[in-house]
Amino acid sequence: MTTITSTILKVGIADLKTTKAPNLLKTSGLGSCVGVVVFDSTNKIAGLAHIMLPDSTASKRETNNVMKYADTAIELLLEELYQLGAKKYALKAKMAGGAHMFSFRSENKMLRIGDRNVEAVRRHLTAQKIPIIAEDVGGNKGRTIEFNVETGMLEIRTVNSGIAVI
Repeated sequence: MTTITSTILKVGIADLKTTKAPNLLKTSGLGSCVGVVVFDSTNKIAGLAHIMLPDSTASKRETNNVMKYADTAIELLLEELYQLGAKKYALKAKMAGGAHMFSFRSENKMLRIGDRNVEAVRRHLTAQKIPIIAEDVGGNKGRTIEFNVETGMLEIRTVNSGIAVI
């Protein structure tokens, strides 16, 4: 009998990775950042991007790290998924993060980075016709997420709130 072992691929901040089952994808430190998983459950292929900021065009500096921004990270994530054999029609998404990590309340939209990240991810996935089938966003606590490519389940560990699976 053969044993199938899975590897946990760790995704850093402003980073992304793609893989096939039985591997797992994991990222920590999701405060205002958004972790977005795009996956093809039929072919057991998935990718995870840890997005820091909503829009690369708003940056005054030259964009060196395309994985940092929702617009460019999602584009790269999709390219890599297709190279692994994912089918566009089969793609679905799950996301977590986008918390308000600071106690002050501001009407200044520029300071509400968590909300802006969530909106940007939604907008870019909608433009690509990729449905978001589950999410755990907002709030004011950090999260760590782990996606099981085999089962399509996203485990979310929220600071002082336990574990949820979506």
